[in-house]
Amino acid sequence: MKIGIIVGVLIAAVFAAVVTTSTVTKVVTDNVEAQSGSVIKTSCDASIGPTLPGQTERGSSDITKLDEEQKGIIALIISVGKQRTLSPRAWQVAIQAGMTESKLRNLTFGDRDSLGIFQMRPSMGWGTVAQVTDPPYQVNKFFDVLLAVPDWENMRPGDAAQRVERSGFPDRYHSWEPMAALLVQNEGQIVDVVGCGTSVGSVVPPSQAAAEAIKFALGEQGKPYIWGATGPSSYDCSGLMLRAYESAGIVLPRVSRDQYKAGAMLPVRQAQPGDLLFLATVPSNPATIHHVMMYLGEGKIVEAQQTGVPVHIRDFSFDEAEVVAQAVRPGV
Repeated sequence: MKIGIIVGVLIAAVFAAVVTTSTVTKVVTDNVEAQSGSVIKTSCDASIGPTLPGQTERGSSDITKLDEEQKGIIALIISVGKQRTLSPRAWQVAIQAGMTESKLRNLTFGDRDSLGIFQMRPSMGWGTVAQVTDPPYQVNKFFDVLLAVPDWENMRPGDAAQRVERSGFPDRYHSWEPMAALLVQNEGQIVDVVGCGTSVGSVVPPSQAAAEAIKFALGEQGKPYIWGATGPSSYDCSGLMLRAYESAGIVLPRVSRDQYKAGAMLPVRQAQPGDLLFLATVPSNPATIHHVMMYLGEGKIVEAQQTGVPVHIRDFSFDEAEVVAQAVRPGV
């Protein structure tokens, strides 16, 4: 009787592993096939712009402090953005810029002759005094200048805002990133801005190399973790990533801290299947990175985690402790 129960449990476990692996493989295949149809099935809505991991509560808190004038200007920004068929990322950039420059108020004063929501200066060619204090004009003018910024849609929203405003304090635009992303989601009725789902956008979909690397990593499930091991019978975290991408013709450095520098960086919430994610003792300091794993999409990762835990797939949240804010796309 006990033997029968044990065998049954083992069969169930194997079946679950097969189902999980085939599900993840289908996610990868769907992403590759989606490229030809211009539909990007991304892990998170990368056409919106990133929200820093763990900052959702701060964004919600900032929203509760907005008054009616500020809410009205936010509604105007989103409305004009929709009328002009601009991407939600453009709305987010404008909200962050307006909040930084005027706290989203139509001011009649400012530094030198700066006026209005975005502190536009008539003397610098932004328009007449009447124009730069007229909210619809201001919002449209901001968008006009933003659209002229090369590659603005691929910048972090605060950096794009800085390119329009040209402030002497460029980093301050990032302060309102969590709030702006949530406003785009809630007021702009964009589904799942800071969470995960399906998106149509300009993000590069997973490459065939990423698909090959994922296929290799999934095939190594169950092999033991041994520190310093690079296969084929055992792995540590970076050893698994090294061999996975080697199978796709991409050579990575040996250790996780160096792998962090071995590809194109992107906001972690824009990660797609095949991208590398990192954990660090101090997430803002790459020198403290101690773990690397591969994102599979659908809130899953594959990793060689630690001694006593074989290579496996597990659930993953971008809000986990120690998550580094940048993901890395090898071979790009």
